[in-house]
Amino acid sequence: MSSNSKHIDAGPRYQGQKWIGVDLPKTVCDWSVGGEQSIVTDGDDHGEFIRLLSKLNKQNRWRWPKREHHFISDLHADPDAFAASLVASGSVKQTGPCCRDFRLTKAGGNATFVIGGDCFDKGPSNLELLRCVRQIKDQGARMRILAGNHDIRLLFGMRVVGERKDVRNEHFFIRSGQKIIPLIQEVWATYLSDRKLKSLPNLSTCRSRLFPRQSWFDDFPKICEDAVVPSQVDREISRIAKKADRFEALCGQQGLDLRQVYAATRQWKKLFLKKSGEFYWFYRNLRLCYQSGSLLFVHAGVDDTVAEMLWKHGAGRLNDDFRLAMAGDPFDSYYGPLCNSIRTKYRDVDRPFTAKGAKHMHRAGITAILHGHRNLHHGQRLSLRESQINFECDTSLDSHTRRVENVGGRGASVTIVQPRGRILGVSSDFPQIKVFEPVRTLATLRANIKHEGSKR
Repeated sequence: MSSNSKHIDAGPRYQGQKWIGVDLPKTVCDWSVGGEQSIVTDGDDHGEFIRLLSKLNKQNRWRWPKREHHFISDLHADPDAFAASLVASGSVKQTGPCCRDFRLTKAGGNATFVIGGDCFDKGPSNLELLRCVRQIKDQGARMRILAGNHDIRLLFGMRVVGERKDVRNEHFFIRSGQKIIPLIQEVWATYLSDRKLKSLPNLSTCRSRLFPRQSWFDDFPKICEDAVVPSQVDREISRIAKKADRFEALCGQQGLDLRQVYAATRQWKKLFLKKSGEFYWFYRNLRLCYQSGSLLFVHAGVDDTVAEMLWKHGAGRLNDDFRLAMAGDPFDSYYGPLCNSIRTKYRDVDRPFTAKGAKHMHRAGITAILHGHRNLHHGQRLSLRESQINFECDTSLDSHTRRVENVGGRGASVTIVQPRGRILGVSSDFPQIKVFEPVRTLATLRANIKHEGSKR
């Protein structure tokens, strides 16, 4: 599909783009354009993807949502990236330079927004991002908020601070490491900086309430035998040791001592876990996954166990179980199969997803998974894992990631699912809007392979 295609109407209408400081693509191309920046398969075999797509098309397996869906994932506390991504979706009109200077458009009022997880950590402003999310919700937008590994790790980490030491859980706060420091600093500066610390415990006591005991490093592996694979236990021990060694010094570099850190954790609990808290709504609305039509939205992915649960019980049951897990024991929740869906990268240390899991997904009526978590630098990408189509939608949105990974400019990205049977990948890091249409994309891939064959 060329940039002059008659399907140019596939793209969203950007409103208020002058305020966001981001160049957005104005033309479209078929999703197959861009090589490995657009499609990857096991063994780099596009023939396998063609066979699967042909089968799904012939069997009429695609079921499209009745409303347009806008999927934005891995914002990592960057409200400006969120504002720019909303403009990229065509769902809001930006009316000024601030991230909350927007209003919902008619298209946005008819759409469903899916926030794909990892709202927290890194910066520049965790709290302002959540205020932006709340503002669009308050303007009447339909919204689904998915859990990411950073969101749940933060919840468990904050919950265990000050509780009775338990070898299963006492490491969760330090596990967040330096990525949590911007949030700690933000809570301190916003709510506590003018208060005295006389009522707080001394520095040594605060340190003991934040850090795992030294005995934890010997005791933790002993209680993990049936729950965590040995290689993952080794990774955890090494990770926690490094973070514990550096955390206090890194806080000091940001002007925080451990008494201030401890005070900020207590304030965070008031903000997020108390019914009167400003952000109590966030975790109350969190879900593990969301299914619409034959599409499943989740933060990271699935494994064989979760795939079977989806087939037998459906997404609603998974979300009910997940809410119970969030309120329960952090160890059982975080290292169990449900939370694998918020952190898997399909590594050996992750719970396996095999052909058996793919069969369960197909039985559950799911043709494609849309997820974040694995950040990319050239817009969204389609991948094929064990005969399961995935749309990878973490496009390195936040300014911290872009700076660290040397990705130029500011980020804006949204994956749009249209009821007419299209999935659009809009990103400031790819020159055109990627358009996936099952029949047209299949024809384009076949033509590309035929063309490559004729050249040989």
